[in-house]
Amino acid sequence: MSMLDKTCNEFLEALASKAPVPGGGGAAALGGAIGMALSNMVGNLTVGKKKYADVEDEVKELIARGSQIIEELKSLVDKDAEVFEPLSKAYGLPAETEEQKKIKEETLEKCSKDACSVPMEIMRKAFEGIKIHQRMGQIGSKLAISDVGCGVVFLKSALISGMLNVLINLNTIKDQEFVEKTKAEMEQLLNEGSKIADETLELVINQIKK
Repeated sequence: MSMLDKTCNEFLEALASKAPVPGGGGAAALGGAIGMALSNMVGNLTVGKKKYADVEDEVKELIARGSQIIEELKSLVDKDAEVFEPLSKAYGLPAETEEQKKIKEETLEKCSKDACSVPMEIMRKAFEGIKIHQRMGQIGSKLAISDVGCGVVFLKSALISGMLNVLINLNTIKDQEFVEKTKAEMEQLLNEGSKIADETLELVINQIKK
């Protein structure tokens, strides 16, 4: 059963339980999808309004890409569960003999790399979503601009949550080339994405205060 086929209450109950999934990665992906949906809502409230006729085509493009990101983030809710379960089982493998230790070490390395892949993808999608919010805040309906602020906060949270899930999985990986490459992309997405998100939130707050 897909995590997204659960009701909101069922998902929250599963998240709060001691079950290994869903966890922080799945929550980050779902939160990011919610944030992206808020930008699309602003876009849909902008389309068709005479006041915004000159930016309507661009807004429609932002909505279309936003819809793709929502679907991609939704799929990552389940994908996070898929890659984490093997990792949680790998920690329980026996390590009494040298052969068992070798098998456990190799299994943990592979599963940890797989577990890194999903939060990295969540970060990439959150970063892209933040940039869409930046533009939607500039050209979208001013009557709904507070929702751009709400959405970009969700996506910044997804970005940070993704980073935390990447870091914890990197701790068990011995492949230093993989670790360094992953950290470099992670830090770039985090730093640039956080900066754009903060600027967008400031833009929204200034518009509301007027």
